[in-house]
Amino acid sequence: MTHNTPLSPRPLHHLADGRRRLMTAAQLRAHGVSAAEANEQCRPGGPWQQLLPNVVLLHPGPPTSDERLHAVLLYAARERAAGVPVQPGAEGSPGPAYAEAVITGLAALTLHGFSGAPPLPSLDAIDVLVPRMRRLRSTGCARIVRTAALPAAEQVTGVPVAPVARALADAVAGLADAGVVRRLLTEAVRGGHCEPAAVVRELNRARLLNRPHVVDAVDSLVAEGRAIAEQRLYRMVREHGLPDPVWNVDLRLPGGPHLGGLDAYWPEQAVALELDTRAHRQEDDALWSEYARKREHLERLGITVVHVTPRKLRESLEHQAAVVRTALMAAGDREPAAYVVVLPR
Repeated sequence: MTHNTPLSPRPLHHLADGRRRLMTAAQLRAHGVSAAEANEQCRPGGPWQQLLPNVVLLHPGPPTSDERLHAVLLYAARERAAGVPVQPGAEGSPGPAYAEAVITGLAALTLHGFSGAPPLPSLDAIDVLVPRMRRLRSTGCARIVRTAALPAAEQVTGVPVAPVARALADAVAGLADAGVVRRLLTEAVRGGHCEPAAVVRELNRARLLNRPHVVDAVDSLVAEGRAIAEQRLYRMVREHGLPDPVWNVDLRLPGGPHLGGLDAYWPEQAVALELDTRAHRQEDDALWSEYARKREHLERLGITVVHVTPRKLRESLEHQAAVVRTALMAAGDREPAAYVVVLPR
């Protein structure tokens, strides 16, 4: 017997027993159910129903939210050589579950736990990412979103879901309500789901930063991200026993030019800390060049510059404190820095 030989036919009600309540047409054939027999079971008033093309729900009632999610994935997933989509828990399945299909958009945000995203039953359609060259169309509760490269999926309750930043960009692409966009972006940062830079990078990649309501939401997002990063910075100094710096200052040479603003400065040790909250928009290169010029100028004057990002503060606060402490302790081994004027910013 070859691997493509259908299994011996079984009573059809056995197929709906247990947890497996969805099957593709190929899976039904593998269980000995012909296309004609499947169509007969899916007739109006019958025990089964065709939820999506080639996807059969093995009970007559309305599908649950979980069944809709898995039906969309079964519809969109790439099939194996034997014609059966790769699924979670399939014994000996090669490759990832639901190959080349990832839930995104509002459904993904709901699965990630966003309170501002609508509940799954209220969604008319579920967005699913597939490679650009796949021959699929949106139908029923499945809305196809094409992409040049699939993101690395995160498994949430057994469902492959796009990372938050990508799911946000795909959701925002279909939203015209400025208030909803602002709430979702703010929750992403305030809830600790991701950094503003990652969100803006995805919005820029999706060419959404030319929409005024998205730009306004991004400005609020960046401000929110900076406020949270500054709070972590204050906590780092307080909880890890670092000496108090002067906060948010400008440096100038006596009677000379402005050297730039800093988030924290330790005058006795000539150690400066700069928080990089760039939003990764199109002006990034110019902003980074400005950062680099300022850093080089300060270091020529004998000032040590510690560069931190919001992500580093969120993921490794203790390590960042150790970096600052090392810079402060090394001050005694360096040549004295040039005298600079410290002004409030």
